[in-house]
Amino acid sequence: MVVKIESGKRGTLSRRVRLEDIAARCGVSVSTASRALAGGKGVRSDLRSTIIETAKKLNYTIPTSITGRKVILAASNAAMIDYVRNQFTFYVLDGLNERARTLGVELVSRSIADTGEQLALLDEARQDKSVVGCLFLTLDDEAVLTLTGGFGKPIVLINGDDPAMHHSSVTPCNRSAAHLATQHLLDLGHRRILFLMRRGRRTIERRFEGWQDALRERGLAAEGLAVEVSDWLPDLAVEAIARRIEGRGLDFTAVLAAGDSLAIGAMMAIQKSGYKVPADVSVMGMDDLPQAAFQNPPLTTMHIPMREIGAASLDLLLADLGGMDLPPRRVEFACHIVQRQSTGAVRA
Repeated sequence: MVVKIESGKRGTLSRRVRLEDIAARCGVSVSTASRALAGGKGVRSDLRSTIIETAKKLNYTIPTSITGRKVILAASNAAMIDYVRNQFTFYVLDGLNERARTLGVELVSRSIADTGEQLALLDEARQDKSVVGCLFLTLDDEAVLTLTGGFGKPIVLINGDDPAMHHSSVTPCNRSAAHLATQHLLDLGHRRILFLMRRGRRTIERRFEGWQDALRERGLAAEGLAVEVSDWLPDLAVEAIARRIEGRGLDFTAVLAAGDSLAIGAMMAIQKSGYKVPADVSVMGMDDLPQAAFQNPPLTTMHIPMREIGAASLDLLLADLGGMDLPPRRVEFACHIVQRQSTGAVRA
C-alpha cells in the first residue's frame, strides 16, 4: 500500500491532525487505525506498520499502548442498583467491555460504597504499575472528586458531570436531550408539561434544566410542574402522578420523565385514573431502554447512546496516555427522539 504524505508550509500542518485523517490517508476505518496505533488485535502487521508510519509523518501523537495493562473501573452503588433494575448501566458496561476486548485491556471492577473504599482503590491504583488509569462510573460527587486531587494517573468519569472539570468525562448531552424532548411535546401543542424526576445527580439536573429552557423559550412558566420521587421505581411514579391527579385534577396534558422507568409508572397512573395515553395525556421518557418498546402504548423516548458512552470512555483514557499532556475534556453525545405511540397532539 502506498500512502502519499502531504505537508503544509515548512513541513508543518495547518491544523491538528485527527485520527480520521490517519484512517483516510491509509484507506482504513477509524476503528482499524485506532487499534493499530493502540496495539490492539485484528490488524495485519504490514498494515499496522503503514498506519504508524503515516501517523509519524503527519506529526500525529501516537498514544501509548495499553495492551495487557489494567484499567480500574470503579462504580458507585447507584450504578450497580441501576444495573439490576433498569439496565442503563448494563449497556454502558457492554460497550466498555467490548472496547476493552478490542484493545486488549484488562478491566478490574470495583464497587465503591464509601470514602474508605475509594481511598483504598486510589491507593491500589497508585501503587500498581500495571494500572494505567481509572474509570469512574456514576461517581462524580464533590467528596469523590476532592479525594482524587494529585492522583497522578488519568481518571475519566463515565456518565458523570464535573462542573470544575478536574477530570475528563463522557456523558450524553442531557440538557439538550431534555430540551429536544420538551420541544417535541410543545410542537404537538402541549403547554402544561410535567417533568417527573428523582433529583440529586448533576446529570439529571441537566435534564431538568433542558426542560426549563424549552418552556422558557416559548414564554411558558415551569412553576408547579416539576414532580419529584425518591427513587427510580415505576411504583413511586405511579403514586406521585396519581396523587397529582387526585389533588389537582388533570391539570396537565403531557409528562416528560427523566428516565423510562418513571415514564412507565406515569402511564400506569394515568390509565388507572381513567384517562388514556396519548388521547388525554402524552407521556415521554428518556434513555430508550429495550422495555420502552413493549409498553402499552409503546413509549416515545429519547435515545441515549449508552454503549457508545462506555466505549468512548476508554478511548478518552487512552488519549490521556499519549504524552500530549492534554487538559481535561468533556465529551457529550447527541441524543435523538424515538417516536412511538405514547405521544400525540393535544386534544382541543
